[in-house]
Amino acid sequence: MQYFAIDKSIEGVTEDQLRPHLPAELAATLQLYLSDKVRNFYFRKDRPGVILLMEVEHKKEAENLLNTLPLVQLGLLAFDLVPVGPLEPLELLLAKN
Repeated sequence: MQYFAIDKSIEGVTEDQLRPHLPAELAATLQLYLSDKVRNFYFRKDRPGVILLMEVEHKKEAENLLNTLPLVQLGLLAFDLVPVGPLEPLELLLAKN
């Protein structure tokens, strides 16, 4: 199952609070990538932040993995999880009349 993990800011947390932890956050994210749990990661263009495409068995696994990230452990960042998959009605779009 794939999920988009979309970061969400914690009210009152500033960039100055996040900055010292970013090297550890990047290292932890890269470890998830190397373990094939994060397929891709993207930096947001609309605001500072990140979106991860995760490959997991179930939502609880994604939650547990995200909880290993330093910024999440410190209560400085959280994520919304959105399940994604292939376009299911694709056959209808390709069907010939």
